[in-house]
Amino acid sequence: MCSQKKIKVLVVDDSALMRKMIPLIISSDENIEVIGTAMDGDFALRKIPYLKPDVITLDINMPRMDGLTTLKSIVRDFRIPVILVSSLTEEGAEITLRGLEMGAFDFVSKPKESISIKISAISHELIDKIKLSTNYKPLKYKEPRQPFKKSFQQNTALPLKTYTAESIVAIGISTGGPKALTDILPMLPADFPSAILIVQHMPEGFTDILSRRLDSICKIRVKEASDGEILSPGTAFIAPGGRHLMIKRTNYGIITVLSNSPAVAGHKPSANVLFSSVAKEYRERSVGIIMTGMGNDGVEGLGRIREFGGITIAQDEETSVVYGMPKAAIERGFVDIVLSLDDIAINLLKITGSRNFNKEQMKGEIRQEIFH
Repeated sequence: MCSQKKIKVLVVDDSALMRKMIPLIISSDENIEVIGTAMDGDFALRKIPYLKPDVITLDINMPRMDGLTTLKSIVRDFRIPVILVSSLTEEGAEITLRGLEMGAFDFVSKPKESISIKISAISHELIDKIKLSTNYKPLKYKEPRQPFKKSFQQNTALPLKTYTAESIVAIGISTGGPKALTDILPMLPADFPSAILIVQHMPEGFTDILSRRLDSICKIRVKEASDGEILSPGTAFIAPGGRHLMIKRTNYGIITVLSNSPAVAGHKPSANVLFSSVAKEYRERSVGIIMTGMGNDGVEGLGRIREFGGITIAQDEETSVVYGMPKAAIERGFVDIVLSLDDIAINLLKITGSRNFNKEQMKGEIRQEIFH
């Protein structure tokens, strides 16, 4: 019997210690083979043509040719999946998010503690993402969007509207999410009539940077959610890493609620938690969207939104980096409409701009436009 073909990995890192530790860790899996290392981006780009790796792990902070410059060449010229190895600093998070927007497949975070002792803590995550990346097409290179309007500081100072949106859009998203969100949210106008709630699977600290990055390129306001905020129209609230995001009806309107309760099926924040809460409070005035990502987080909650009369949408396979979450929801029969990434934003305007918010009418109109 023929043995399974091993995944060939090139490790790029300026740290001699990391060039020893990462290969040692990932080679412990019998399906992975480290075929080479490089101390910077220039050496990496020279090695790629003859080593022909299946996956590249890339440090984002390197001398000579930095990680983002290297990433640009890899994604644009070689179309090889890249997993970024990032620090948990604010600067590291910002660069990582720019890398994901440019087309990196995913990232892992270096532990804050001594790398030589704690690097094993990310071993399973790194191995899983290496395996996952080989089954999906690499993203096309895309130049990062330029800021649309104001600096982060100016945007943060703007007051939120004090009245509750009449309808809600809830999004559950994971691998490939930062790039997808930078495609969708900038298409929405400043007077978008609904509030938007987003669960993006990311570590604590990254969601704040993601929120500020999106806010700088969008006409709508985007912010990391905090406790007790009114769900104002034209505002997107992103669940903080490590906290569940829910909503609650009060005498002052419907507000955000953050919870430190245990992870649900390994996720915190959980799209299932968000969707179930949205279904309860907004019922038929809700739109649930499940997008690119591995696993099945959000599937049960999407079913709740559909059960309570809301409209449910899944991203299509062609535009999903990882089709796991949308596919699982479709297979369970919880999805009303399947749309491409570009069509999601376009049809959100149609759905939320409709006064009657009639589910069957909206489904019919959208399908008619797609197929005709």
